[in-house]
Amino acid sequence: MNCSIIILNWNGRALLADCLNALLPQCDASIEVLVVDNGSHDGSAAWLHQHYPQVRLLALTNNRGFSGGVNVGLHVARGDVLLLLNNDAIVEPNFISAILAPFQHQPTLAASAGLMTFAHRPEIIASAGIQLYRDGVATDAGLLQPVAQLASQPSPIWGGSGGAVAYRRAALADVGMFDEGYFAYLEDVDLAWRLQLREWQTVLAPQAVARHIYSATGGEGSPFKDWLIARNRWRVILRCWPTPLLARALPLMLAYDGLACAQAIVRRRWTTVSGRLHALRQLPQLRQQRQAIQARRTASIAELDHWIKPARSPLAIWRENQALGQLIAQR
Repeated sequence: MNCSIIILNWNGRALLADCLNALLPQCDASIEVLVVDNGSHDGSAAWLHQHYPQVRLLALTNNRGFSGGVNVGLHVARGDVLLLLNNDAIVEPNFISAILAPFQHQPTLAASAGLMTFAHRPEIIASAGIQLYRDGVATDAGLLQPVAQLASQPSPIWGGSGGAVAYRRAALADVGMFDEGYFAYLEDVDLAWRLQLREWQTVLAPQAVARHIYSATGGEGSPFKDWLIARNRWRVILRCWPTPLLARALPLMLAYDGLACAQAIVRRRWTTVSGRLHALRQLPQLRQQRQAIQARRTASIAELDHWIKPARSPLAIWRENQALGQLIAQR
């Protein structure tokens, strides 16, 4: 099975050597490695050309975001399986073979997700896929839990995180690539929804481990990231949630946003509010996109609903955010 590995880079020259030095020894002739440079101004493209001539470099003139940059790589990649890897991820030995293995046995498998751990605390999970909640929140599954609690064999999950995930080309041909309207953050949630709506399956490959330098590119807690997540949350909801599920969950979604905006106003973090307002201004466009996506749904509402977990309490969310902040501060 031929595989193309796509690494998106934006001003990540300092990260690329560790990423590529761990990855390339695992690549044989059936695997091509592409780096899409997203208009970096730190000399990444020239440095890659000089030091890693075996890597296929696609140098863009401007930053097209995660979704736009990755789509460039997806369009030109040759593999039957298309593996996305963050430039701030360092793969463990046998990562490639472990993440590709599930495709050999499951013809309806759309995606195989790698297990991401914290680079400075590799015994702790950073992402074991995507978990969806009734209030519309989508988070990293298993976040902050010990790696040791995971089963050793691949297991079904709702969706794969874009930081380390392999997609079957046929699945992307069916549902489409990343929606470039997101720019960055939650575009992998949107794609996971579209795969679920079309009854494609995703698994976690727990032996495919990558150590992740959390938010090395976007910046944890940055206003830029905050605005994008606030806007993109509602892009996902308005595009992807089927009407019966949306009607049932809308009160919880609005309650979550009310609390989030109230907290943001107290802290004078206006990006939390302005991001949501921007999504509402896009409502006519998003309604048209929603109609096209929902018209292709083949999965039953019951099949979709069983993946969605009850909403967490504000206290539980606060505690998780505090714990995550403390862990990131240790690096």
